[in-house]
Amino acid sequence: MIRSELIQKIADENPHLIQRDVERIVNTIFNEITDAMANGNRVELRGFGAFSVKKRDARMGRNPRTGDAVEVEEKHVPFFKTGKLLRDRLNGKA
Repeated sequence: MIRSELIQKIADENPHLIQRDVERIVNTIFNEITDAMANGNRVELRGFGAFSVKKRDARMGRNPRTGDAVEVEEKHVPFFKTGKLLRDRLNGKA
C-alpha cells in the first residue's frame, strides 16, 4: 500500500471527512514520526510496532567491483520492531 492508497481508504471509510483533510492528517502523522526519529526519539504505536534509530559505527568495507578497501562513515539508520499483535496476525494466530 502506498500513501495515496492509504489516504483514499481512510477517506472512503470516513465520508464525513474531506479527502484534503485526510491527506493533511496522514502527512502530519508521518512528519511527526520522522521528526521524532530525527531527534533521536523512539516512536511506539501499541499493537503495531516501534520505530527507533540505531547507530552504525564507522568501519572498513569493500568495493564489490574492485575489492578495494573503502572507509564507510558512521551513520544512523531507522529500525522497526513489530508489536506482538502485528506479529501474531502475520503468523495467523489472531
